[in-house]
Amino acid sequence: MKIGVSLPVRELGDDIGAIKAFAQAAEELGLNHLRVPEQIIRPGSGALHEPLTMMTLIAGATSKIELVPSVLILPARQTVLVAKQAASLDRLSGGRLRLGVGVGKDPAEYEALGADFSNRGARCEEQMALLKRLWTEPAVTFEGKWHKISAAGINPLPIQTPIPMWIGASATPTPRIRRRIGTLADGWFVLASPEEYPAIRDDIHQAAEAAGRDPAEIGAEAGVAVVGPREHEWKSRVAGWRESGLTHLCLRTLGGGLAPDEHIVRMRQAVAELP
Repeated sequence: MKIGVSLPVRELGDDIGAIKAFAQAAEELGLNHLRVPEQIIRPGSGALHEPLTMMTLIAGATSKIELVPSVLILPARQTVLVAKQAASLDRLSGGRLRLGVGVGKDPAEYEALGADFSNRGARCEEQMALLKRLWTEPAVTFEGKWHKISAAGINPLPIQTPIPMWIGASATPTPRIRRRIGTLADGWFVLASPEEYPAIRDDIHQAAEAAGRDPAEIGAEAGVAVVGPREHEWKSRVAGWRESGLTHLCLRTLGGGLAPDEHIVRMRQAVAELP
């Protein structure tokens, strides 16, 4: 099981030095990946940078750690522009991008971006199919319900062809989202409890098999808080997720009221105490 950490962006705010220092410390500790959330426009949210731009900064300050925006609200964005931005980040980072995508749940965010909230699920599926082609083919001809491209492509292509895409869903993803993960995604971010996880995983694996895919190639990542009200049980939760066969796990230092410089200290303690 690969262990990463969530960048505590809300707690670090606009302190760019603290953000870079946290990312560098995570890499020095040998953690596999660094996750950052998406939030473009919401009232009273505090400082939260656009994730692809943030990851470009972190790519220049690190050399090995995997970069995981989790998750981009894909249907609120232009597909070809996402393809270009992600490909650029993948090349600039030396092939370190794992792109989390999802459909979101805030109509106001879609309205502000001039996007249709009502068909976001179906559009996301078309977007994912198109993104894979844009990341692997120099020239793409594609005509779907929402996209039309005639013998054109992005240049340069990413180092990873294609860039892995992981889906973020709710704690209890609908049957359609489970099929979307099984048929289109390289993995998914688990918000379900350890008790709920096996049934959801089995549904996803069935969808993968029906699509002619190997379910073993679909990863799964959960999160474990090492601060806050559940801090006392974090080690047992890590051990439980490992026993469940999870491929990835994300430690979280956010949400515990830590000062900016305390996040690195707590991360180091957690890594040293990993079961």
